[in-house]
Amino acid sequence: MSAEVAAPGGGRGHVLLAPDKFKGSLTAVEVVRHLAAGLRRACPPVEVRAFPVADGGEGTLDAALSAGFTRVPVRATGPTGAPVQTAFAYSSGVAVVELADACGQRRLPGGVADPLGASSYGAGEVIRAALGYGCREIVLGLGGSASTDGGTGLLRALGVRLLDDRGAELPPGGAALCRLDRIDVSGLHPAVRRTRFVLAGDVDNPLLGPAGAAAVYGPQKGATEADVVVLEAGLTRWAEVVAAACGTGAVAPAPAGSDDRQAAAGGLGLAGAPGAGAAGGVGFAALAFLGAVFRPGIALLLDLLGFPALLAGAGLVITGEGSLDAQSLRGKAPVGVASAAAAHGVPTVAVAGQVAVGPDDLRTVGIHRAYPLTDLEPDPAVCVAQAPRLLERLAGVVARDWLEPSGRPHRSPAR
Repeated sequence: MSAEVAAPGGGRGHVLLAPDKFKGSLTAVEVVRHLAAGLRRACPPVEVRAFPVADGGEGTLDAALSAGFTRVPVRATGPTGAPVQTAFAYSSGVAVVELADACGQRRLPGGVADPLGASSYGAGEVIRAALGYGCREIVLGLGGSASTDGGTGLLRALGVRLLDDRGAELPPGGAALCRLDRIDVSGLHPAVRRTRFVLAGDVDNPLLGPAGAAAVYGPQKGATEADVVVLEAGLTRWAEVVAAACGTGAVAPAPAGSDDRQAAAGGLGLAGAPGAGAAGGVGFAALAFLGAVFRPGIALLLDLLGFPALLAGAGLVITGEGSLDAQSLRGKAPVGVASAAAAHGVPTVAVAGQVAVGPDDLRTVGIHRAYPLTDLEPDPAVCVAQAPRLLERLAGVVARDWLEPSGRPHRSPAR
């Protein structure tokens, strides 16, 4: 029979496991499972509660389902046209859609990239299914995209037509946008206007330029230098045509009650909005056509999925991700978890495959101490291959440092 662990201030509570995935090795759900096994082996009285997290990328759907949302299956189109089985997560009128699960890089057949032709159409199909389900709010996780199509595929799935100068519809992908002449929004799904759209992401890149979707993320999706030039030209043309459409009232207005100023902006100005370059430009399309609001993914999802309620009475939070580095400090999942925990007076430690930032930097973002797998096994390749076993051992080290035999946490780590 498990006992509770002590919370700060002398109360009793639990250890809350809130890690992100170890990319290329373990999902967040798997990280939780192995952490829990290691903690219970080292300190059987401990009470462990699970809250796998995500910041809008891969794992967002699983995080919502783990928090009690219902899975609603959807058959959608993968990034290069092959059908995939995906879903959205539903609760009380809110749908959580993970773009990566519908048309992200992990959905590329054989892992073969198509930087010029890949499309976000599948994400639009999942949104369309959620609209048909009667959802009044849709949260779209933007990470893990395989395309740089400016979000045009997503819009096509919702009824928007992209036409060349002869009135023919363009083929999928970002390269074709160079031939865009005009947009027809007359077929846009009518439920868009009465639905609130919230974008969850961890990047603030604009659509265009050296910090934009093509230049920064295109190479990660298989784009060569020449491909990046083509994609940048296509996205620039896309932004120009949207600017003209906004000026003539052709783009759908923001839903009633929207308080987001970005949604009222148009065209090239909107292309520079933070997050417009997210998911290969899906951020731009959603801001311009869906009246979406953009929020930091981890903070949004923690609140939406009920993380603050689980912090009540917790004695320790364990978060983590595959690589804890300078990018992590810019608001990725572990930092969001630590910030939320600190607001409730709960200490946070992190586990990771490797740690590339110093303890002082970690303390500034609320992480009291970090535990890398490389402390147990210096070869990163072995860490990836044997992550489950090593993570359970690492959990034992955390238990030794932070938990008494009774399961009560130390107010500060044992030395």
